[in-house]
Amino acid sequence: MKTFFTALFLLTVQFLLAQEEMYANGIFNFEENKPQKIFTAGARIRQSPQVNAQILDSLQANQPVLILKKEEKVLKLGERMANWYKISYDKNGRNSEGYIWGGNLCTGYRNKNGYDFLWGLTKTISKKDPQFPTETIQQNMAAVRMMEGSSVIDEVSFETGSGESLSYGTFTVESGHKLKNVEFTLKATVSGEACGIPGYDQYILVTGKKLVALPQLMSVGDADVYYHHEEFIFPNDKSGIAGAFVYKMEEMEKDEKDREKKKKNSKTYLWDGTAYLLK
Repeated sequence: MKTFFTALFLLTVQFLLAQEEMYANGIFNFEENKPQKIFTAGARIRQSPQVNAQILDSLQANQPVLILKKEEKVLKLGERMANWYKISYDKNGRNSEGYIWGGNLCTGYRNKNGYDFLWGLTKTISKKDPQFPTETIQQNMAAVRMMEGSSVIDEVSFETGSGESLSYGTFTVESGHKLKNVEFTLKATVSGEACGIPGYDQYILVTGKKLVALPQLMSVGDADVYYHHEEFIFPNDKSGIAGAFVYKMEEMEKDEKDREKKKKNSKTYLWDGTAYLLK
């Protein structure tokens, strides 16, 4: 009888887990009837929206596609959760259709100076928790690729936090930072939708055919009780320093008597036209 109830309990747990609904990270929410691009090289196109469906084709990074329909099914790989999408695309002079997992699509892309710049998530890694060294945490890795057609000219990788930090994302081009040899700057941002969930800013300097990732910035807050904010001051900004950029941090925490305690910090990075160095 004990064995019977144990088996029944395990079956019940499995059933409840199977019924648990998964929600895709907002960063992978792509609009129907809108163009998109492939991020993962060799991305598989399947006959139906499931991981064991027949493979119809594979596409290279930077391949344009059209989003036809977002499917309800969500696939989780590591800390990345995305819907399946029905797409159409042109390849070898022929138009085809199929299904792709949303995590294989770009979360942002831009074209500048004749090159395509793709931003997407690559994998989930385990790393030591800085607050509890004996424990591990799951962190997503992202990359920005400088592309010429399907060829990668350069690439930089960086972390984007856990799945909770993937509710929103932007990928923008910024100009005029007035750093030597820097043609323009790319900025990839992710953030969560709840208090206490950190957001990350990743600046990438573009110098010719080279990408240079700056130290990552993190900001987090909990209503009006606590906040931590990091930013860069570039030479074109007010109080900027020529030939350098400045890191600034400010945080505030209220004590048990509702009194604000603030802390500030700053450091200067020198820029020689190809690399940065902490002053």
